Amino acid sequence: MLFLLLMVIAVAVVVMMMRKSAIQRGPEGPGRGGTPRPPRQPRPTRPPSVLGPDDDPDFLRELDRRTRRDDGTPA
Repeated sequence: MLFLLLMVIAVAVVVMMMRKSAIQRGPEGPGRGGTPRPPRQPRPTRPPSVLGPDDDPDFLRELDRRTRRDDGTPA
């Protein structure tokens, strides 16, 4: 019986501590009287996707330049 009483007291203490913690933090969300949340930071942009050499215009331009002779005709 004593064990059951101690368990009830322990649960009551935990519930009161959780409520006190929630009161100190304040209710979240607009219209509830709490402090508003700071605005979210923008998500970082993803780096551009990697292109294969056959899809990269700079690579193709350089390859074309290398394969041409000095007079402009193909090698």
